[in-house]
Amino acid sequence: MATYPPLWYGLLFIVSICGVATWYLRNFTTKEELTKLVAFSGIIAMISLLGWTLTEF
Repeated sequence: MATYPPLWYGLLFIVSICGVATWYLRNFTTKEELTKLVAFSGIIAMISLLGWTLTEF
């Protein structure tokens, strides 16, 4: 089993938080710009996490 560095887990945490925050903002608020910002932040974090995982592990 591969051991991942703490920053990898930090990115995973950011992805999960952005996912929940995007869901909440989309369903319970009318703040469209904030929803887009959080969603794109999660997408960027997920692409970084995927790229790192595929190249390093």
